[in-house]
Amino acid sequence: MDQRKRVGKIGEDAAATYLRQHGYQILMRNWSTRFGEIDIIAKKSQTLIFVEVRSTRGIRYGYGFQSIGNRKQQKVRRLALQYVKRQQFNHLPLRFDVISVLINRENKVVKLDHIPNAF
Repeated sequence: MDQRKRVGKIGEDAAATYLRQHGYQILMRNWSTRFGEIDIIAKKSQTLIFVEVRSTRGIRYGYGFQSIGNRKQQKVRRLALQYVKRQQFNHLPLRFDVISVLINRENKVVKLDHIPNAF
């Protein structure tokens, strides 16, 4: 596994653990179609939550959450609507969160920020 994928996996694992510890039910991880992927799909209090996880090794170029532009937001929204339609979750409210994970050189999580309703 290359370094970039390793950092991404560490970040997604940390994000999933964090969500479980805070009462979220993880429904799916890395749900994908030919149009893209959603990192984590969770549920809490009858709300369906689509989580974009961004993991970085440093802050030279900013925190992970700062790299999610309008294009990525629109892509996640489109994918979420596909998921809702396929799973017949039309009755549930939707929310889009971002989890930003900072990982050190020893592959340890040093900072995790959860931003509910990020977009």
